[in-house]
Amino acid sequence: VADAELHKRRRATSDGDRVGVRCLLLHTSSGLGGGVARSHSNRYSPFHHPHKAQIILQFLRRAYAYHQMPSGGSTCRRRVGAVTAAAGAIMMSSLLLLGGSRSAVPLARAFAPSATTMGTARRAAFGGATARFMSEGATESAAPKQNQQQGGGGGEEKTEEEKAAIKAAREARKAEKERKKAEKKAKKAAEKAAREEAERIHPVTYLSSSEQDSYEKFGDMSRIMSRSRTGRDFAKVSSIGSSDEAEHKPGSSVWVRGRLQSIRVKGGSCFLVLRQNSFHTVQACYFKDKSDPDGSAKMIKYLKSLTVESVIDLEGIVAEADVKSCSVGDAELQINRIHAVSKADPILPFLVEDAARSEEEVEASQGTDRPFPRLGQELRLDHRWMDLRAPANNAIMRVQSAVCQLFRESLYSRGFVEIHTPKLIAGESESGAGVFTTDYFGTRACLAQSPQLYKQMAISSDFDRVFEIGPVFRAENSHTRRHLCEFTGLDLEMSIEDHYEETLEVIHGVFKHIFEGLETRWGNELSVIREQYPSERVTFTDEPCILHWPEAQEILTEKGFDMGDGLGDLTGAMELALGEAVKQKYGTDFFMLDKYPSSIRPFYTMPDPDDPQFSNSYDIFLRGQEICSGAQRCHDPDLVVEILEEKGIEAGDGLKAYMESFRHGVSPHAGAGFGMERVVFYYLGLDNVRKASMFPRDPNRCTP
Repeated sequence: VADAELHKRRRATSDGDRVGVRCLLLHTSSGLGGGVARSHSNRYSPFHHPHKAQIILQFLRRAYAYHQMPSGGSTCRRRVGAVTAAAGAIMMSSLLLLGGSRSAVPLARAFAPSATTMGTARRAAFGGATARFMSEGATESAAPKQNQQQGGGGGEEKTEEEKAAIKAAREARKAEKERKKAEKKAKKAAEKAAREEAERIHPVTYLSSSEQDSYEKFGDMSRIMSRSRTGRDFAKVSSIGSSDEAEHKPGSSVWVRGRLQSIRVKGGSCFLVLRQNSFHTVQACYFKDKSDPDGSAKMIKYLKSLTVESVIDLEGIVAEADVKSCSVGDAELQINRIHAVSKADPILPFLVEDAARSEEEVEASQGTDRPFPRLGQELRLDHRWMDLRAPANNAIMRVQSAVCQLFRESLYSRGFVEIHTPKLIAGESESGAGVFTTDYFGTRACLAQSPQLYKQMAISSDFDRVFEIGPVFRAENSHTRRHLCEFTGLDLEMSIEDHYEETLEVIHGVFKHIFEGLETRWGNELSVIREQYPSERVTFTDEPCILHWPEAQEILTEKGFDMGDGLGDLTGAMELALGEAVKQKYGTDFFMLDKYPSSIRPFYTMPDPDDPQFSNSYDIFLRGQEICSGAQRCHDPDLVVEILEEKGIEAGDGLKAYMESFRHGVSPHAGAGFGMERVVFYYLGLDNVRKASMFPRDPNRCTP
């Protein structure tokens, strides 16, 4: 009823009156009425809780104080009187039914209505019987407000000293409260710091294996700065296993350093895979130790902090296991100690496992719910060190090394001497090939396009057979899958007795040694590569397979190519078609083509004795693509001058010493130069020569 009355007259009252009455109505109706409406057994009744009863009394006292205020409007006072009278009746009934507090009984009686009019009810409610119960609230709230509104007519005005004392006391209480709050905050911070310090995992400075028991079993390794030799004996992952051939069998304790390939922590257990040398992997595991729960919890916490691709040291016990996903499939390591030597960033440019997938695998996943990402060539080359961690890419570099090793072995066995020629030269060493130039203390210098001139001068120095493995630079703006601006040259030069075929026989023997050695001695690397980049073994003949230029022209004409006058160079498509025809006819992927036209060969090439339009030159092909150029060299200085004039090449200072070495006598000789990256590229059947170069250089890339 009171609520409805308030709603009807809300516009007739001031904002202050309306807010005050509404608060009173809300607290009396919801607090008292709600309690009475519920049953006696309702434990939420406000009269079942002494502190709620005190709140009700406080609101009633405020109502009394509000009634005593002279201003505020007669309408508002009448409504307050009616509400408080009704509240008193409700409270009395509640106390009788529910057993309220004794202190509230006189107050409730005082609020009970004794007349039919609102004025009589108000006088009964706020009569003298309530003085004892209203004194606290009236003294604190009503009297000050009366003094403010009536100018102090109802009481004495406080002196400035009293006001200052009250203010000082209030500020002192506030300061004390702030002090206690600060003390509590500082205490919590100290407790937190102590807790974090207890849980902190400190770095481990590992100085000696004899002091190992005094070190924590987990934690990042302090920066290795050659402080001491620790005495740890690190094992190769490939030497771990359960077989009789394994060096480290079940039960033995080993230290292993490797790269964290993957890790999975769940509850009180952890499984991780350690990768070594890119393609040797072993599983390691850890389980919570019930006898040391705190230590186990810290170990699990540390294992969770490890990031993929971090370099870690791990000590563990070899245990027999059946592991399908690692190269060590019959054993695992039970972790005793683990330390991060070099932590990788948590966010990497790409995952090694994504770089290790074959194109077929990636393509097949595109129609599934979880397709594998495609890693572009530029992304891989921008982070080449990450790309080379993929097993196949890492193995390609090992095959590259193997090609150089086998090249050396074969030539050493044939009496060759390895030489090292300058790469800063005064002029061009290859006519027709682009050259990089630079300032050389005020004069023009070039980066060597090949060691050609110096190989020939070595023959003039009475080194009958020489070879070199070194960098070669070509300033060719070629954006193809088989061209680089810098590559590694495999060059050889040798004296001949009668015919350049003597050199072709040596070259055939060298490559036969390389092909056989790769399949037998680097078979594991080849199998890893062929999982990601499928290819077949190279086929070759026991004796050199040599085609002559006229035969090649005839084959290509039959294949539908227009060969013109037969004096032009072969295109890439012609080379592939010729390779297919030779494979069908002779059953070999490795063959030689000689008698190239003189017009497309360098100035130092010996002309054919029967037809000077052609030359004693040759190219060598692998899988239908050229990997080498060579020739019998023109050792007659007068003939060299003649050829230079025909080609319009000026014999400058760069060729002066070269020509002079011939005038002092030189043996007839022939040779060849191979691009090492091309040999690897074609042998492995890759789709781009950049995959066969560690850090390739092309017209668009000079980093990393």
